[in-house]
This record gives sequence, structure tokens and C-alpha cells, in this order.
Amino acid sequence: SFPCYRFCLASTPMPHRLCLLGAATAAALDASMPARLRAVLQKPQISVMPCCYDGVTARLVERAGFELTFMTGFGVAAARGYADAGLLSFGEMQDSARMIASALKAIPFFADGDTGYGNAVNCKRTVRGYAQVGAAGVMIEDQVSPKRCGHTGVKAVVPRDEAVARVRAACDARDEHGGGLVVIARTDANACLGFDEALDRCRRFREAGADVTFLEAPTSVAQMEAYCRAVDGWKLANMLEGGLTPVLPPADLEAMGYTIAAYPLTLLSASTRTSLEALARLGRGASTEDLLLPFGELCDVVGFTEYNAEAARYATET
Repeated sequence: SFPCYRFCLASTPMPHRLCLLGAATAAALDASMPARLRAVLQKPQISVMPCCYDGVTARLVERAGFELTFMTGFGVAAARGYADAGLLSFGEMQDSARMIASALKAIPFFADGDTGYGNAVNCKRTVRGYAQVGAAGVMIEDQVSPKRCGHTGVKAVVPRDEAVARVRAACDARDEHGGGLVVIARTDANACLGFDEALDRCRRFREAGADVTFLEAPTSVAQMEAYCRAVDGWKLANMLEGGLTPVLPPADLEAMGYTIAAYPLTLLSASTRTSLEALARLGRGASTEDLLLPFGELCDVVGFTEYNAEAARYATET
């Protein structure tokens, strides 16, 4: 129920009541997305999660039948013309999350909260801000700011207590907001402080209330197995092709104890490779036909079929 809307409706002119009722309905739909996400994660089989970075990649993931997706910061930065090195503001990231929420019809998505964009209080605002635009889950990590992609170059992390405070603040924001938003707590400590420290941080993140832990960039199958044995709860495996972590089949990850197999750059890398090939062919006057979708299928992907059906519902005689 929506008691605040009942109060408002009693003294609201009729033309404006529909707007309030529409807002109530939208709030109910948004609240259902974290519940859908939790239902997916509670399934015994691993969830394969291709990551998206804009409206069309979000549509493609849903169209292909996947049950969840993740808004990758690397991809969002790339789509805006930057490296994933802490160059984007929270406002830009939130804007991309809003776009993705609008593009998706039925599947939930995680938003990349990076370092929380400041101290623990900023982390709370980041989580609330993502929830307000439709994210079903948020990831917070322990890198220093400016952060960078977990598989590129030298990284540094904040002290353990500060990292735990970030996660605790994110979980407090989840609980205060209501609706069951899912919090992923990520550590990059393996690269700079060692595997034992990374394990300890994951355990402490769970104690602080994190729903999912994410030990970034384990460098061997042995480390992946040890992490799954040592840390309880839902766990995310980051399957970055060409990165530092062994890329394993989802069935193997499931057997280890992982809950989510994330593919952060598969769509970006595949589309970039195809775009480079298309540009090279155009440059030498060669055909690109074998690289392209039929035009009708492209129009369907971007929403023309749906738009035309909606337009026909409201067509008037001229």
C-alpha cells in the first residue's frame, strides 16, 4: 500500500491524481526488481551475467534471454570516450543507470558504484541514488580514488577499516531505503596486499552485511577454489577474457561455489572488433555486408517494432 499517496489524493484536484497514482505504480515496479534479482541469485544454478553499458546493450542482453545484467563502469566510461580510471562523475554514471533501467523491461541490473565517490556517507548517497533510478543492486569496492579497472596496471586499496566502513554504509543505505537492494562488496586487495588480505576483507564485508562478495582478479584456479571455501554467501566470478583470472566454463564455476559468472567486456570487445573491421573495409572500399544485421532486425532490436505497435493503438483517422 501507499499511505502517503492516500493522504495526497484526498486533497488533490482530479487532473493531478493520475500523476500521483502513476508514481505509485512506478514505485511498486521498481521495488519488484530487487526481489526478482534475489530470486535469480537464490537458484541453485549459477547465473551467467553479460554486462551492458548503454540502452542497446541492455536490450540485447534481455533479448538473448539472460535473467540479469550489470552496468559495467569500464563500458560506460568507454562509451563516453574515456578509460576506466575514475574519470566519470557519479552524475554521469547515474545517468547511464537511468538509461539502462528505461531500456530493460523485465530483468534486474546491478549498477557499478565504484568507490562510492567519496567517504562512507557518499557511499550511502551513491546507493540511494542508484536505487532511485531503478538499479536492483549496487557494487562498492575498496580501491583508492581515482580507481581503475581491476585488470590494468598498478592498483591501491584503502585501509581495511575504511573499506569495511564503505560496505557497512552501503548496506545501511540498502536497509534504510527498503525494497531489498542487493549489495556487492568487491576487494582489489589481492593485487597489492596479497590473497590472505583479500580473503579477510571478503569475510569482513559479509559481517558488515554484504549480500555478495567479489574477490577481484584471482590469478589461479587454486585461489578461486580457496576463496569459495573460505567465504560464505553469494560470490561473483569476473570472467574477463584476456585478464588476470582464468576464464572457466560456468559449470566449473558453479561447482566451485560461485553464484554469478560476470562477463564485463564481452559485448564491448566484440562490438569494437567488428567496428574496427567495418571501418577498415570502408577505408579500402570493401563490402561490409557480412558484418551487418539485416536492417529489419536492427530496427527491431532498437525498438521500432514495439514503437509501431504502440503507435497503431493510438492512430486516428485523418
